[in-house]
Amino acid sequence: MELKVWVDGVARVVCGLSLNTSCQDVVIALAQSIGRTGRYILIVKLRGTERQLQAEDCPLQHLAQLGQQATEVQFILRRTGPSSSSATCSSSSSRPAGRTLTRQTPCPSLKLTLVGLVLWSRSSRSNVSRLFDINITVL
Repeated sequence: MELKVWVDGVARVVCGLSLNTSCQDVVIALAQSIGRTGRYILIVKLRGTERQLQAEDCPLQHLAQLGQQATEVQFILRRTGPSSSSATCSSSSSRPAGRTLTRQTPCPSLKLTLVGLVLWSRSSRSNVSRLFDINITVL
């Protein structure tokens, strides 16, 4: 199954979803495809009303529950800020005023692999099919 999500005003289609694919899976796949780290949320918009989906919510199940109203739904990926790892992993102690910190303290990492998600960009009609190997920082 597929899900159309608006990212920065461009419609993207995430393919290979099941009814059990979580919002978190969709957000990670989209963030990886645009190559921009940060904190993201998935918004469901229906008749001018927006609601944030939780990480464990399943977007396709949400659509199924809406019945005929599902055709009016728009999913939007919204960036809410920088990744938490960029803010917490850098060491700011004993930094001279006016200088930019260039060395970062290494953070422990956890590897998460998503398999089988295929993304299409409606504007360029390009297939961005690949396996995702994403490093997620544990704080």
